[in-house]
Parts: sequence; structure tokens; C-alpha cells
Amino acid sequence: MTRSDIPNLVTALRIVLVAPVAWLLVRHEFLPALTLFFVAGFSDAVDGFLAKRYGWTSRLGALLDPLADKLLLVACYAALTLIGLLPVWLLLLVVLRDVVIVAGAVVYNFRIERLEAQPTVISKLNTLLQILLVLLVIVQQIFPSLSTDWNRALIYAVTLSVLWSGLDYVITWSRRARHGR
Repeated sequence: MTRSDIPNLVTALRIVLVAPVAWLLVRHEFLPALTLFFVAGFSDAVDGFLAKRYGWTSRLGALLDPLADKLLLVACYAALTLIGLLPVWLLLLVVLRDVVIVAGAVVYNFRIERLEAQPTVISKLNTLLQILLVLLVIVQQIFPSLSTDWNRALIYAVTLSVLWSGLDYVITWSRRARHGR
């Protein structure tokens, strides 16, 4: 093991945190879940900083990093849906988008050419909105007096960004597949 492996180890830590965060949410232990969610978010910033600052990048890291983010978000959406804090249809939409993107990436990688992961601006916005919704719902459970007025608007914003980013990936990668990049 070398120093250049550190970002991947930090990413692996984030993957390990997925199950405890989801478990804590299901058990209604929102403050510890929020704390671990922040640790996971901080680890994402750390591994990204180390990879970029020191050039400690790898193909494995380029694949593991977004996978870790998706696992954490989907697990949180599943847990919050299970306890009735998010609608089932939103969880299904989020999961469907991720399945379509991953399936498309696998097919592209093995049938067209080696895939280099490149998140789009709308995809980054989608991730940000998904994170904000998770944070909002958890914080409202910790502080029940907080208004829930933003929930509906944020749920619809996430819905729109999920649809838009999913469609954007399908169109962009279909064009690349047809036209050879």
C-alpha cells in the first residue's frame, strides 16, 4: 500500500458508513445518523482533495467515489421511505435513474469503449438536491418545531433533477455511442 491509495481507503470508509447510517435512520436515531452522514460527506471532500492535490487518482477511485455517493444516498432514501418520511415513488425514481445510468455505463464500457466517468452539471445539481432533501428531513426530525414548508418544493426539485439528469445521461451517451464519442 502506498500514499496514493489513501483516497481509495477514505472512499472505502464512506462505503462502510452506508449501513450504519441507514440502520440509525430506521431506528429513528437521527442525530447519530446525521453525524455519520456528515462524516461520510467530509470523507468525500477529503478523498477528492487528496486525489486532485497530489494526483493520487486511479481508475478504481474514479469508479468507487460516485458509487459510494450513490450507495449512501440510496440507502438514506430507502431508510427514510421505510419510516414514512419520503414517498415511495421518489425512492423508486431515484433508484431507477441510478440503475439506468449504471446499466448504460456498463454496456458502454464493454461494448463501445472504456468509459471515463464524467458527471454532468445537472447530475451534480441532482446530487446536491438529493443531499439537501436528506439533510432537511433528518434535521426536521431532530428539531420537530422546524417548518416542513420546504419539503414539497424540494421533493419536486429532486424529482425534476432526477428526470432531467437521467434523460441527459441517456441522450448524451447514446449520441457518443452512435458517433464514436
